[in-house]
Amino acid sequence: MLPINKIIQTLAICFLMVTLSLVKVQAQTTQPIWWYGFSGAANINFFDGTTQRLTNSLIVPTAFHKGTGIKPYGSILLEYRPVKTWGIMLNAAYDVRGAKFDNVEAPCNCPATLKTDLSYIAIEPSLRLGFNKSSLYFFAGPRVAFNMGKDFNYTQLRQPNTTGELSAMQSTIVSGQVGAGFDIMLSAANNPSKVTLSPFASFHPYFGQEPRTIESLSLTTVRIGVALKFGKGHKIIAKEAPVAVIVVPVPVHEFTFIVHEPKRTRVRLEVSETVPLLSAVFFDDGSAAIPSRYTLLTKDQADGFKEDQLQNQQTEGMPGRSADQLIVYRNILNIVGDRMRSNPGSTITLDGASAKGPKEAKEFAESIKRYLVNVYGISGSRIATRGHIKPVPPSEQPGGTKELAMLRAEDRRVDIVSTSPELLSEVGGGMMKSVHMTDTQSDPRDSQVIFGVDSAKQLLKSWSIDVADARGTVQHYGPFTSDEAGIQQASILGAGQEGNYKVTMHGETNNGKLVTKESTLHLARQDEVLEKGFRYSIVFGFDKSTTIASYNRFLTNVVAPLIADGSTVTIHGHTDIIGGEEYNQKLSESRAREAQRIIESALARSGKTDVKFNTSGYGKDPGHAPFENNLPEERFYNRTVIIDIVPVK
Repeated sequence: MLPINKIIQTLAICFLMVTLSLVKVQAQTTQPIWWYGFSGAANINFFDGTTQRLTNSLIVPTAFHKGTGIKPYGSILLEYRPVKTWGIMLNAAYDVRGAKFDNVEAPCNCPATLKTDLSYIAIEPSLRLGFNKSSLYFFAGPRVAFNMGKDFNYTQLRQPNTTGELSAMQSTIVSGQVGAGFDIMLSAANNPSKVTLSPFASFHPYFGQEPRTIESLSLTTVRIGVALKFGKGHKIIAKEAPVAVIVVPVPVHEFTFIVHEPKRTRVRLEVSETVPLLSAVFFDDGSAAIPSRYTLLTKDQADGFKEDQLQNQQTEGMPGRSADQLIVYRNILNIVGDRMRSNPGSTITLDGASAKGPKEAKEFAESIKRYLVNVYGISGSRIATRGHIKPVPPSEQPGGTKELAMLRAEDRRVDIVSTSPELLSEVGGGMMKSVHMTDTQSDPRDSQVIFGVDSAKQLLKSWSIDVADARGTVQHYGPFTSDEAGIQQASILGAGQEGNYKVTMHGETNNGKLVTKESTLHLARQDEVLEKGFRYSIVFGFDKSTTIASYNRFLTNVVAPLIADGSTVTIHGHTDIIGGEEYNQKLSESRAREAQRIIESALARSGKTDVKFNTSGYGKDPGHAPFENNLPEERFYNRTVIIDIVPVK
C-alpha cells in the first residue's frame, strides 16, 4: 500500500499534465517522426515481503519486511511517431532500485538496520498512445533489467557493521510499466528543429519484480522524471487564397559538354625507394605456427634466394603509395636467413610475446628458429629464444579500454633483436637493415580523355559517348551517371598513331527529355618522359609522434644530402585506424612537421635554401593510407611518414 503523501504527489502531477494538455499549440512545421534524447528521474521504491538471509553465510537474527528509498534513474531514448496518436518508445537506462528497510529489534534487544543498493541496466520498449489535439500521452510496455549491483549494509547494536553483496539475486528481471507524460515544446513554432521538455510519471507494479530467487521480497516503484527530446520537422507552406497565376515557361538547362585531351607528354616517375624492414613476426591467436601470409620457402628454394631479388624488382604503382613494402616485409624470415648465411659471425635473439604466458611466447620464437635452422642451415647456437608476456614496447597501454582486439594482436609477436651491424639498419629504432627497390609511378589521368557534362549527376538519368573517326567508325562508351568520365586514349586510338574524332554526347534528363551535344577531339600517341626521384619512409611506434634520435641522424645524414637546391620534397604523415579521427589527424601532421623540421635544419647548415616542401597529414583516411588496417603489420606500416624527393629538372 502506497503512503498517502506519495499518492497525493502522483495525483497532483497527473492533474497538472491533464491541465497542460488543454493548451493548443499552433504548429507552423510538421512534427518529427523520429525523436531522440535523454531522461533523468527519481525511482520511489517500496519493498514488501520478507528477507533475512543476506548471503549464503549470513542469516540475520530478525527478518526485515518493509523498505522505502528514492534512487536515481537515467536513460538515453529513441521515439518513433509516424502519427501523433501512436508511436513506439525505447529507453536504455541505468536504473537503481535500492531502499532503507524499517528498523527491527534483534533478540538481544539490539536495533538493527538494513540498506540495499540494487542497480540494473534496463531496456524498456513501450507503446505510446497520444491525442491529436493534446500533448498528453500514455505509454505501457515491458521492462527487461540486468542486475549490475547488489550491495547491502547491515548494522546491529554492539555488532560490527556488515557490508557485502546479497546472494541469490535474479540476474535478469522481466516486468512491466505504465505511465503518462506531457510534451512541452521549447522551440518556436516555425523552427523545424524541435526540442521538447517532457515531464513523466510511471508505475512499476510488483509483478515480476522479485529481486531475489529466495524468500518473498517484492518491489513496487513509482518513477517521476523529465525527458529532453530532439527532432527534425519540415516547414509547412501556408495555403493562400487563389490568385491569378501567369504561367512562365521554366527555362531548360543548357548543358555544357567539355572534352579534355590528354597530355602530349606522359611523365613516369622512377622512385628509388628505401623500404624500412619491420623486425617483428606476428602470430595468429591460438597457433604457434608461422602464419601462411609470410613467404616461407623450401630448402631448395632457400638455396637460390638472395635479398637482391627483392631489391631489383620493378613495380608499377600510384603516386604516394608504397604497396610493395608489405611484399618485402613478408620475406622478413628469408631476408634474415640470407643475411645470417652471408655473415657467419652474426647472431640474433628471438623475443616472443603472448598474453597467454611466456611458454606460448617461446613456442612462437622456436617456430622461427626451426625455420632458419632447417631451411637456411643456420646453426642453432647463433639463435637465442625467449618468452615474455608483453613485447617491448607494447601496443596495449596500461588502463586502455578501446581497440583492445587490434592492440593485443600486435602484442602477439616475435621481435628479432640483434647487435650485429650486418643486420641492423642505418635508420635505427629496432628496425632491420632497410631494403632498396625501384617503384615506377604515373598518374593514370595523364593518358585519359576526360569527358565532362555539367550538372549531369543532378539533372540526367545517364549519359553516353559516341566517338566517330574520319572513316565513320563509331565507338560507344557509357552509360555514365557522374559529372565526369575518363577513357584511356589508347582505347580510342586502337592501333593508330594519330586521329581526329567527332564526339557526340547523348543524355536523358530526369523528366525523360533527350539531350545531345557535340565536340571534336584530336589524339596522338604520347611521348613518355622518365624522371627519377627518391623515397624514404619512417615507421613510428604506436601513438608516437616525435622521431627518435636514430631517425634524426638518418634524416640528417642520409636523406638531406640527396636534396639539391631547387628540389621539391613531399612529406605525407599517416596513422593507423586506432583512435579518434581528430586525434589521428593531428598526430599525422605532427609526424610530418617533425620530419620536415629535421630536414630543413640539415639543409640550412649545408647552405641549401631553395627547396620547396609540400607537407601534410592524412590521419587515418583510408583513401590515402598506404595499406589496409586488418593485420598488425599493416597498421605498423601505416604509422609512417613518407618522404618523396623530386630533384630539380
